[in-house]
Amino acid sequence: MRAGFRVALAVFVLVGLPTPAATAQPGSVGTAGGGTLVVKALGEKKVEKLPPGPLFWRVESFATLDQARAAAGPMSLAAESDGKALLFTLGPAGGSSAGGTRMVEVGPIPEVSASQYLLRVNAASGRPGSVTPVHSHPGSEAVYVLAGEQSFRTPHGVKRVAAGQAEAGHHAGTPMQASSSGSVDLRALIMFVVDATKPFSTRATMP
Repeated sequence: MRAGFRVALAVFVLVGLPTPAATAQPGSVGTAGGGTLVVKALGEKKVEKLPPGPLFWRVESFATLDQARAAAGPMSLAAESDGKALLFTLGPAGGSSAGGTRMVEVGPIPEVSASQYLLRVNAASGRPGSVTPVHSHPGSEAVYVLAGEQSFRTPHGVKRVAAGQAEAGHHAGTPMQASSSGSVDLRALIMFVVDATKPFSTRATMP
């Protein structure tokens, strides 16, 4: 296993709650009357510095996970999701990895300043109507929607991201609530760059 890379070994799912209130920890699962939004951690690593200049997340597919790992650089995370081998790389726009097929490039992400950074990739899924609690992260959160539609509610309004689209996200500390807002089940990839010295996710309230 590549140093600094950790694959989550469990997914926490809450079902059968008696009320529609969202009660799960942000970053794992939220529940609502429409169902359960499940967020699975695919991988993470800590880095001391970020590349200079505007930064983008690049998502590429590979024939095998071993090939994705072989192509990974210092700012990359290799993982499997829905049976596909993927490589997530943070860096300048226009990059590429040997042997990979680009799926999407999203950015520039909002700037994050910290003494140490955590790069994390999650996979989100849920039936229409699923929702997370209101929460915030100490950094940026980009999304690439594979199926369905994901909405992000913040104090600035609601941003809808349809299948095949990507969104660079909002600034650190922004209160937000994610939901599956389409007519079919949501499947999305979420890419984070956050301050590693702070809690990854914090309960928040919407002003």
